[in-house]
Amino acid sequence: MDLILTLFFSGRKRVTIGYMDFAEKIKDAIRGVVGVGVEIELFHPTVLEHGDYATNVALKLGGNSMEKAEEISGELEENSSVREIVERIEVASPGFINFWITKDALAREAEMILQKGEKYGYSEDGRGKTIVVDYSGPNIAKRFSVGHLRSTIIGQAIVNLYKFWGWDVKGDNHLGDWGRQFGVLLYQIISKGIKADDLTVDQMEELYVEFNKETQENPDLWDEARLWFKKLEEGDSEARGIWTTVRDKTLEEFKRIYKLLDVGIDYAYGESFYTKMMPEVIKEAQEKGLARESEGALIVEFPGGEYPPAILRKSDETTNYFTRDLATIKFRLKKWNPDLIVYEVGSEQALHFQQLFKTAEMLGWAQLECFVHVKHGLYLSPEGRKFSTRKGDIVRLDDVLNEAIRRAKNLGAARDDVARAVGVGAVKYFDLSHQPASNIIFDWEKMMALEGNSAPYLQYTYARCRSVLLQAGMINFQFLISNGLKNLSINNEEMMLLRNIYRFPEVAREAADTFSPNILANYLFELSQKFNTFYSMHRVLGTDEQHNRLILVAAVSIVLKNGLGILGISTPERL
Repeated sequence: MDLILTLFFSGRKRVTIGYMDFAEKIKDAIRGVVGVGVEIELFHPTVLEHGDYATNVALKLGGNSMEKAEEISGELEENSSVREIVERIEVASPGFINFWITKDALAREAEMILQKGEKYGYSEDGRGKTIVVDYSGPNIAKRFSVGHLRSTIIGQAIVNLYKFWGWDVKGDNHLGDWGRQFGVLLYQIISKGIKADDLTVDQMEELYVEFNKETQENPDLWDEARLWFKKLEEGDSEARGIWTTVRDKTLEEFKRIYKLLDVGIDYAYGESFYTKMMPEVIKEAQEKGLARESEGALIVEFPGGEYPPAILRKSDETTNYFTRDLATIKFRLKKWNPDLIVYEVGSEQALHFQQLFKTAEMLGWAQLECFVHVKHGLYLSPEGRKFSTRKGDIVRLDDVLNEAIRRAKNLGAARDDVARAVGVGAVKYFDLSHQPASNIIFDWEKMMALEGNSAPYLQYTYARCRSVLLQAGMINFQFLISNGLKNLSINNEEMMLLRNIYRFPEVAREAADTFSPNILANYLFELSQKFNTFYSMHRVLGTDEQHNRLILVAAVSIVLKNGLGILGISTPERL
């Protein structure tokens, strides 16, 4: 895995990384040689035989890159700060400089992992910065399906990553509790004489599916739905009463799902919260000359036709989610003054967010750099087909979670709490191990595999570490910390662990900086593979190397627990 360590964040201050600051020490030394005007990239070579870090700075200087690399390498060899942590420096064609970290420096980092414990990797570099993460956002009156899982799980991981970075994080569940779908539901309930109090969420969704089937023969029904939504926006008492009942019943169902997922979101204002703010937003857009009438609607046009016009107000004078999202931005900027607002929403909404962010900039509220749309792909059926609410073929998320828990019991998780941790963890990790923008084909076998890139495999590795430590009587690590690594006659498998575990703070930082929890997930998988290779080849207890190996086992267990915790996945002591 090539891990670029030159981290930039929309023009904001670059921050240091790692507890021993290996990368920063090397980069500072390189700056002392080449000057501050050259961008310095430091990365982990894909092949460990090529070193722990490498830089291509000589390639950027022009001229003979091999000669320049040799010159830079020679000066770094004489730098005492570099020599404290670097054992070897080599030049490789066409001008790369490779660095190997010393065993002593790696050993000190392993000891520091034990000292820091659950705080290992945590950074205060984000202190003073605020981020708002908009995620989950399920629709009221509809089942919580697997389609909502990606935003919920990825969004929560981003929240956790930025908290780990020291940012002040505001998670906001922008519930879909307003819009045309409520016109549909109101029409169905009222025209069919149904009591809203008697409806389950399943029945509410069935009414929505039924309506969509009926419109295929009678498209005019959409006019009825639009009429009822207009009444809802205008405050019609009957419409508002039904809407409140439907919303409250759905939220109770959502709370149950979030509890099962072990997800807690700070705020849940929902689209309806912003209805009173929308007239002000529309008025401001008009006063600033950004909105004009077109065929009875009010639209926003973009300079040079960069994007298609966005509808600010429909011809029937009702609003849409573009209007509500603008009001949401204005509210968030005023309430939290964030440095960054992140939307974890499906990739099919890409144009909407481009229009939205550009409009906010045109209104003078914030620069484009303040907004990020983290686009997630779709969950697809095993046949590669998209699930659809309108067609009634969605998969209920609680059905998936309960099936995962059942399968975890079949794997041997006898206790209910362990089966829940393994089953729910498997579902969450399967999602998070994929790059957010990719589509995912639902696959039970990969999800629940005890071998391979899965949560059960990582949880099993953690439990194996804890079992060894408990057998050795290491309930806490004070003895290991006070004595440290000794003699350092380290074999190849132990060295592979030392050269991997120190990267955790860097990986967590990159995962946050790129909004890609999969980077962390895949690092934890690689670490687990290296540990299990070590464990299969070398005894830990009852050997002359027991003390040193227990430190390695403890360090791996801490990194796995911290990393899986960021991903929202439990780590049972026993499976």
